[in-house]
Formats: sequence, structure tokens, C-alpha cells
Amino acid sequence: MNLETFLLLAAALFAVGLYGALSQQSVVMLMMGLELMVNGLVVAGGAFWFYVAPGSADGQVLVLVAVTVMALEMAMGFAVVTALFRARDVDVTDDASDLKG
Repeated sequence: MNLETFLLLAAALFAVGLYGALSQQSVVMLMMGLELMVNGLVVAGGAFWFYVAPGSADGQVLVLVAVTVMALEMAMGFAVVTALFRARDVDVTDDASDLKG
């Protein structure tokens, strides 16, 4: 596979995530859209790193760290959404707007 294929995949992931983040009102669907956008960035970064320095494993380690951080971030986000839903029975972004400082 060549670089253009990976970049096309990354652009498709980012575009689907952007559409999902902008069109959904559910907090969970919004977070899923943001996760797809970040996954597109990780795919593009890993592809660039592989084609710039194919002999070193630095790019793969960076992608692994990024995916681990994304998993932790999503776990924390789902915990906040679950707590918000249990406390206020709110699952859409319009109803959660009173949380801003």
C-alpha cells in the first residue's frame, strides 16, 4: 500500500467523524465522532512517519501511545456522561449546556 491510500483512509475517517460530531446531539455520538476524527489523525501521522523513516519503530510506538491515551480519554468521557445521565437524566448536548462555567 502506498501513502496516498493511507491518507485517503485518514481523510475518510476524519470526514465521517466531523459529520458525526456536527450532526448529532447525543453526547455519546458526539464523542464517537471526535474519536473517529482523532483516529484519522493517528492514521495519517503513522503513515507519514512510516514513509519518512521506515527503518525505525518510533512511529509505531507513537501511534501505540496515542491509541492508549485515546482509550483513557474515552473511558473518562464515558464516565462523565454516565454520571451526568444518572444525576440529571440528560443525554443530549442542549440539556447539558448549563454545565459551562
